[in-house]
Amino acid sequence: MRRFGKWLGRILLAAFCAALVIGLWKGEEIKRLMAVNSLFEPDRIVRNFSTMDAAFLHVPVGNTQTPPSALPAGPKMTLPDGTAAWLAARKVTSLVVLSNGQLVHESYHLGTKPEDRRISWSLAKSYISALTGIVLAQGSIASLDDPVTRYAPRLKGGAYDGATVRNVLNMATGISFDEDYTDYDADINRMGRVLALGGLMDDFAAGLTETFTTPGSDWQYVSIDTHVLGMVIRGATGRSLVDLMGAHIITPLGLESTPFYLTDGAGVAFALGGLNMMTRDYARFGQMMAQHGRWNEQQIVPKDWVIASTTASAPTGPDEYGYGYQWWMPHDARPREYMGRGIYGQYLYINEERGVVIALTAADGEFRNADVQRQNIALFREIADRVQGDANGKR
Repeated sequence: MRRFGKWLGRILLAAFCAALVIGLWKGEEIKRLMAVNSLFEPDRIVRNFSTMDAAFLHVPVGNTQTPPSALPAGPKMTLPDGTAAWLAARKVTSLVVLSNGQLVHESYHLGTKPEDRRISWSLAKSYISALTGIVLAQGSIASLDDPVTRYAPRLKGGAYDGATVRNVLNMATGISFDEDYTDYDADINRMGRVLALGGLMDDFAAGLTETFTTPGSDWQYVSIDTHVLGMVIRGATGRSLVDLMGAHIITPLGLESTPFYLTDGAGVAFALGGLNMMTRDYARFGQMMAQHGRWNEQQIVPKDWVIASTTASAPTGPDEYGYGYQWWMPHDARPREYMGRGIYGQYLYINEERGVVIALTAADGEFRNADVQRQNIALFREIADRVQGDANGKR
């Protein structure tokens, strides 16, 4: 019996040591997986969205050691009636409004602060669109009608074989991809677990095999399309998205703090939603777009690309929003009115005719509700009209 007790003790000690080694070896992966599983919990979501660098692999983007570009203060606007109730209902965390490049409103809510670098989610897709225009103008991508496999050959034989760069930009690839965030087994959540466990996003994209239609014939919002667009850019230039985004967009904009990208296990940027930055810095990007790609006397994004990418061109249905190259247009879009959007209520709304840019971050669980989306756009337009009225002395 005593001998059995010794052997049992040794077995338990060995098991404990093995568990300790595995815990130390896999501890970070386990931590990231737990973070993914609790990311959208109501009591954690606001804090999580401001501290993504504490839970996920990430890298800084661009050089922000120089003084930030000017964002001059303008006359403070009065927000429309009912805005306070809307801010609370939509769980807004920050709201920044620019009028012709001047800061006319800035507020932070639910315990967030100006220096928080908030997760963009799919708003990041619009940044990848801008980078595509730059790479295209430089000649690294020969044509939008080139097949994606020309620049990302590892996609040959999979679901993306036959899709063009334009198809990916328009989200008209015909890829079968389940984007239901409430379904644990949905493709979008499987992808999130790949990211959390340090897996490779390129492998995930190359492993997709199913399509529901031929490329270019129908529109369906598919986030993995943006990762494939990133694969195209990396393959065309031989450079990382982090390097390119930093050199061509982030550093020239002169941001207030260094943004960061979430990455996979190989350090590849989570292109479809992993950009994190201050709300004022999101607004700077929006103002650059509103000025047709110019910022501080420098043409950052080609003017023709700004216009083409923010014009509806995807084969959306009559009851759907307009979609360009990773930018959205409202159902009844006004001239030169467009926006970037991310889950849980991230917005970058641009109304060129009114000279208004609105950057909004939120933790809104009703972000998919069609009525909520219409209310958001209606309020954005009311703010834009109010700003123009203030500028004309019609307060």
